[in-house]
Amino acid sequence: MEIDRSRLPNDLDQCHRMLAGLFAELDLQDHKLRRLQHIINNLMRRLYGQKSERVDPNQLFLFAIDLLAKDESAKAPEKPPTSPPRGKRPGHGRKPLPENLERKRVVFDLPEDKKFCPECHLGLNHLGEDVTERLEYVPASFLVIEEATQKYGCPKGCGVVAAEKPAAPIEKGLPGPGLLAHVVVSKYADHLPLYRQAEIFKRHGVDLARSTMSGWMAKSAEMSVPLYDLMKEQVLASKAVQTDDTPVSVLDPELTRTRTGRIWTYVGDKDHPFTVYDYTPDRCRAGPAAFLEGYEGYLQADAYTGYDELFKAPTLSEVACWAHTRRKFYEAQGSDPARSMIMLAYIRLLYDVEREARGLRGAERLALRQAKSVTILNDIEAFLKLEQTEVLPKSPVGQAIAYTLSNWQALIRYCEDGDLEIDNNGAERNLRGLAVGRKNWLFFGSDAGGRTAAVLASLIASCKRLKVEPFAYLNDVFARINTHPKNQLEDLLPNKWQQARTPVSV
Repeated sequence: MEIDRSRLPNDLDQCHRMLAGLFAELDLQDHKLRRLQHIINNLMRRLYGQKSERVDPNQLFLFAIDLLAKDESAKAPEKPPTSPPRGKRPGHGRKPLPENLERKRVVFDLPEDKKFCPECHLGLNHLGEDVTERLEYVPASFLVIEEATQKYGCPKGCGVVAAEKPAAPIEKGLPGPGLLAHVVVSKYADHLPLYRQAEIFKRHGVDLARSTMSGWMAKSAEMSVPLYDLMKEQVLASKAVQTDDTPVSVLDPELTRTRTGRIWTYVGDKDHPFTVYDYTPDRCRAGPAAFLEGYEGYLQADAYTGYDELFKAPTLSEVACWAHTRRKFYEAQGSDPARSMIMLAYIRLLYDVEREARGLRGAERLALRQAKSVTILNDIEAFLKLEQTEVLPKSPVGQAIAYTLSNWQALIRYCEDGDLEIDNNGAERNLRGLAVGRKNWLFFGSDAGGRTAAVLASLIASCKRLKVEPFAYLNDVFARINTHPKNQLEDLLPNKWQQARTPVSV
């Protein structure tokens, strides 16, 4: 391209000003280029790279060893707190088959003419048997239950009397409680969408439309709402609640494409071990505000701005997540590896303290954090405040530093109470099942379908957390809930249901 020399200044000062402006523009473009490259690298890693955020331990060791040495030299040696001994690690051999499985005994015996000694022709004595076990699979099968209600009439025509029939899960509906439980568990625990279940049923000779099973799910959720409300009450009675959300696609008849709704998870503490989901048609703060209305305690979440208004209430304390903070610095490695690796090493030290605290009671864990984690947190704060003046505010590491310092009080709050967690991973783990299922069933058919999924997935997730077999639980609950006394509905909660079936040891 030919340069128009008439536009070039002749004065030396004007040349310097022009060069300064050009250099500033070049720096700005270079910053934009590096920022775009950072975004592209993160997108490529999410699409084609590993999902875990692991760091090479050898590389991290170079930074962590200095931090460890500094931490140990700054304080006198102290006796480490005692932690409960770890149990023996399980071996890698074949695991024994569960005792509750039905067993069929097959005996292999010698023919009668072989039960004599070939040498002396005396009868052989039975010395015992060698027993081995082989696991077999019997395909699922359908059973048609004919419900014959007997009727009786007066010989003189005074009237007709009929026997009473127990209430069905769905009035005048086809499915029994076992079939309903199977469809719910298959979709929300095993992530099988309804159209795949319909194909499986068809191989068994039963033709069920997907729309029919969708109606079953809506009815199942409708009769489970009282249990859902009880679990929600339990979660909101917790000292600390963890929450997170994930997007879901929702069909909208007014649009030519799907729109984005939200599934929120709320995880109760160890004294209220329930996981409850909530569906909202968008990500407005009105959703969590309505769910958490009246809640008093700690709320652990990411730095979503929709929670800011909630945290203005004096009865609600914010607890931030160090896993989210770590992710910011992990993603900033490409643009500023030195500062990012130092922060990853610091955060590794915080998690080392948490690993040491496993199995400790709340007061013991708090004492350990006060002795070790607080010192590390003070060093992190000093390091970030010093480095914040040395980096560009819009750079990846600058944004990570700003994110950390802006949420600092919420990030260090876990050191105020031993019952709090360092991160929000418990809520993220509970969203993983829905994220896996989302890849199979793709979308909700409507907002009502989202609410149905929230209710049924809450039952499945709570069963999983409490180690309750979900099919056995739902099979029994669906058979009883319509006639169960409302003042005794707590007996049908997964933990109470399990306790009622656990034999009491004498």
